[in-house]
Formats: sequence, structure tokens, C-alpha cells
Amino acid sequence: MGVMGRKFCEFIAGSRLLECASCSKPLTSIEQRHSANFVSSTGPAWLFHRVVNVSLSEAYSRVMITGRHLVNDVMCKFCGARLGWRYEYAVDGPQRYKEGKVILECAAFREVENTVDAQIVSGVDRSTFDSDGSDHA
Repeated sequence: MGVMGRKFCEFIAGSRLLECASCSKPLTSIEQRHSANFVSSTGPAWLFHRVVNVSLSEAYSRVMITGRHLVNDVMCKFCGARLGWRYEYAVDGPQRYKEGKVILECAAFREVENTVDAQIVSGVDRSTFDSDGSDHA
């Protein structure tokens, strides 16, 4: 039996957004970037604190240049495009800063101006939102 209903599209605050290169759904903002010094099989990749509108595969063990990690593949929840991976666990202590963070391959996203924030929240009292944009009302 199939799942009924629409998929919820989450938005993230920021000056510049990164969207899925396949379907243009928002993934994260440039302010969520932790590092731009990663490399994937498709080329450059960036490490992010927070991403939205993604689904994760089951965790599996993967040996990388920096050692063994337990990771999940990251896919766009709307179109299914493979975007990168999420670090669930790092065996090597100095690599544990990556845990819970997500690598997005640069070939899988494009950077765009965020025009949504200004349109949606103009005239809204921003004091009802915390720093990550979640509503406390």
C-alpha cells in the first residue's frame, strides 16, 4: 500500500540557499556550512551542520581517507537524487567533530539567493522565532 499525502517542504533561514540540483527544493543555507574542504567521488564537497528535505539510508561502514566511519547516504526526499552522506560515527577520536554533520557534494546542489525569507516574514514579529527559525508560538 502506498503512502498518501504530500511531502512537507521545510525551509531554512539564510542569506543564500543551497537547493537540490535535480528538483530545486531547499537543502540548507550557506550559514550552515562548517567546511568547504572536502572531496567526494564527484569532486568538491562541503560539510554542513544542518540540512532539510532529505532522507537517509541505513547506516553502513565506510573507509575514507580520514579513516573508518559509520555513514548514511543522503538523498533528496522529493526527487530521490543522491546528495552526499551523513557521518553517524567516526572511529578515530579526532574525526568525531563530523558526527551528525552532512556532506553535500557540490555537483548535487546549486547556490541561490534567498528571496523567500523577505516575502514570508515581512511584517511578522521575529521575536516569536528562535535563532534556528522554529516557531515557539
